Amino acid sequence: MMKKTLLLFGLSLSLNIVAAPGLWTNAKDKTLPTDFKIQGEYIGDLSCGCDIGAQVIALGGGEFHLVVYPGGLPGDGWDRGDDRSLMTGKLQGNKAVFAAAIGKRRYLGGRANEFSATSQYPPKGQKEGKAVIENGKLTGSYGKKTFELKRLERKSPTLGTKPPKGAIVLFDGTGKGEWQGGRLDEQTKLLNTDGRDIRTARKFQNYTMHVEFLLPFKPAARGQGRGNSGFYQVDHYEVQILDSFGLEGKNNECGGVYTKADPIVNMCLPPLQWQTYDVEFTNAVMKDGKKIKNARMTLKHNGVVIHKDLEINGKTGGSRRDPEGTPGPIKLQGHGNPLQFRNVWIVENK
Repeated sequence: MMKKTLLLFGLSLSLNIVAAPGLWTNAKDKTLPTDFKIQGEYIGDLSCGCDIGAQVIALGGGEFHLVVYPGGLPGDGWDRGDDRSLMTGKLQGNKAVFAAAIGKRRYLGGRANEFSATSQYPPKGQKEGKAVIENGKLTGSYGKKTFELKRLERKSPTLGTKPPKGAIVLFDGTGKGEWQGGRLDEQTKLLNTDGRDIRTARKFQNYTMHVEFLLPFKPAARGQGRGNSGFYQVDHYEVQILDSFGLEGKNNECGGVYTKADPIVNMCLPPLQWQTYDVEFTNAVMKDGKKIKNARMTLKHNGVVIHKDLEINGKTGGSRRDPEGTPGPIKLQGHGNPLQFRNVWIVENK
């Protein structure tokens, strides 16, 4: 289970709303808009005593989309397929005011009044409701019940995991000698893609691996434009990295095996919070020029299993040309976005 840290924010600061697409890569950046303080996760109780969670997605320009999860947050009380409700909100002074989502909407619509965080709109279980976020608290109504939730930051239980004995340290902030491409930021000691693909100098076959990544905050962007990257196993099979916070969890979203498999649950945290992937990977097997076994993978996203012994029935797009079953590098995709990584290590398995 993920660690939970409650963080209350005073929002009496002067507003700095982004009217045009913006991008931030540091949670301590003083130019971050008020939107950043409101977006995020909230947890609390309904008036019936039941748990309830919420995720607030920043859409840019002081507009938001709120997803209500009866039972708790994804990976901690709410399961894929359960009921959800959607609300839309706007900044009003130093608070954000929400009402039930109405009108014609589509998944990831460009304008806030067209945006839906669910493919099915309205989603299963949609209820009337209204809410206000002020001073780090989300209060409101859900159907005939009321709620009061507090903003929190969940942290992956594997965050900061030290490499075990025998591990190859691919990046620890002291240098990027294990990588072809990329940039070591001397101030932050982080590995930056700067929007370009980077690969390990070594090739691997079967392994256990840990990587920590930070998604940029791009509230006005949508879909694949929102911090797009990828974590390629042996440069053949892409696990998507993307700001998919609050969304369905599709194969082209964070944690998905691109074009192959949706994650069991969408465990993507809000942008500018450190996240983890922990993978057990077994490469495909070739014999006499033919593939006799597909690659297999178990993957944890922020400590929660999102793929369990998944069989991957072929390469994904953007991979190297060599046949499956051959050793290959680990690739971290740039895709034009400034992704940041830290604490990357791998243990080769026989």
